[in-house]
Amino acid sequence: MAMGITEAVDRAVAALDVDRLHREYWEQNEFLVIRQFLPRAFVEEVLVPQAQGVKTELNRNYIPGHKKGGSVSYYTVRRRAPLFLDLYRSDSFRAFLDRLVDAKLLLCPENDPHSCALYYYTEPGDHIGFHYDTSYYKGARYTILMGLVDRSTQCKLVCELFKDHPTKAPQRLELITEPGDMVIFNGDKLWHAVTPLGEGEERIALTMEYVTNPEMGAFKRLYSNLKDSFAYFGLKTVFKQALAKKSS
Repeated sequence: MAMGITEAVDRAVAALDVDRLHREYWEQNEFLVIRQFLPRAFVEEVLVPQAQGVKTELNRNYIPGHKKGGSVSYYTVRRRAPLFLDLYRSDSFRAFLDRLVDAKLLLCPENDPHSCALYYYTEPGDHIGFHYDTSYYKGARYTILMGLVDRSTQCKLVCELFKDHPTKAPQRLELITEPGDMVIFNGDKLWHAVTPLGEGEERIALTMEYVTNPEMGAFKRLYSNLKDSFAYFGLKTVFKQALAKKSS
């Protein structure tokens, strides 16, 4: 029987050279790649079936000139793929992140559909254009992306480090996120995109978001909900949860 998520994450964190990773993260303007944070075999045996099991609930979206793909929100993950939350909420993982980014990171509020979500590139041409993971919270927001499925030669995570940096030249990276590979960055600092999926290919990624302050103004919450509705999870998913939270 495979070990549980908590044990696997505890082992993974214990094996990290945190001082070296901390240096790399800050030298790269709050960006870090950890290859095989979790072993590929473990991810494919334990986590990939959870991601494949919620495909029937993914919301397909298309924004001409910017984005095409599928998404499954935190609300569905919480209900039907809860093993991902064992990683998201792991005490040892969050303690590692705190040390890495030099801040106390908090879970996103329960009404944030991005907090622990799945992103699917399953049809030819699925992609997302360059963007920041802009924080609408009163504090900073950090993104952790982990590869789950990557059967593609064309669909890559493209990152531009040091964009608009006052003294350093931009540095472009193209990454294939193999199962278990992890990417960590400050959402307001990394300009990134995903290149179009090829014929007969598939890519699935988990993203987890943490914040330094879970408060968000009413106008920014409305704007965030509208963006999430049209670009990711659908009006029904986002506003049904938002209204439920408001009435509770």
